[in-house]
Amino acid sequence: MDIQTIINISLLTLLALTAVILLRLHNLLAAVLLSGIYSLLSAGLFVSLDAVDVAFTEAAVGAGLTTVLLLGAIAVTGREQSITRHSKLLPIAVATITAAALIYATLDMPKFADPNAPIHTHVAPRYIEKSGEEIGIPNIVTSVLASYRGYDTLGEVTVVFTAAIGVMLLLGGSRKPKNQSIKKTRE
Repeated sequence: MDIQTIINISLLTLLALTAVILLRLHNLLAAVLLSGIYSLLSAGLFVSLDAVDVAFTEAAVGAGLTTVLLLGAIAVTGREQSITRHSKLLPIAVATITAAALIYATLDMPKFADPNAPIHTHVAPRYIEKSGEEIGIPNIVTSVLASYRGYDTLGEVTVVFTAAIGVMLLLGGSRKPKNQSIKKTRE
């Protein structure tokens, strides 16, 4: 077994262990911190799979921004999960049906790292061969994200920005303006 395989197995084991611990937690603060750790482990796995751009995004958004936003939400709501007394049968059924649908959908996928997969025979060779002369950017990842997939990237940035605005409105929406509280005390 080579070192790359050992690293991948170690990261996947740590990811699985973190996920199991996350499922068992009732303390929301610990869950948020562990989800940040999960994101960093995912970023490490993406680096191991030579997807550094995806790893950078996962580390910045998953471990950084999301953790900060969730910590802000916990500061407003509280640290402990409220326990509800309802049947767990429906959530288990929904999760089982979703898992079955996802497994069924992946049966038709090409094998992992198959060089004859459609992605490797359609646009990837064109990006590799012509991105330098068509775009003028030597880094292939940058040329794909900034030019070929520019609208995709703009859409992703818009979604993240809109989500951040929504969270800020939710966190700041419960505060009363200072002027209103002064007027009510005078009356």
